[in-house]
Amino acid sequence: MTQLYNGAQAAELATSWRRTISATAAAVGRSAIRNWVTRGHLQPAGLDERGRPLYALADLARAERATRDRALRHVAADRQHP
Repeated sequence: MTQLYNGAQAAELATSWRRTISATAAAVGRSAIRNWVTRGHLQPAGLDERGRPLYALADLARAERATRDRALRHVAADRQHP
């Protein structure tokens, strides 16, 4: 069975990934996880006993990567247009 993570756990995992990739990367908070859901980057894979969303590790990785890639594209574009 796939391991599922609540919002706080998901934010902690995504933060650790970003810090692994870049020491200057911003932390990922639970609000970012909610934003990923709102923007369609992440879908809950289940609910906990209190009805709160749970997320699969692979889905979290895809959402983090998509938002990181998008942010890097914006940084590159900003550097081209001073």
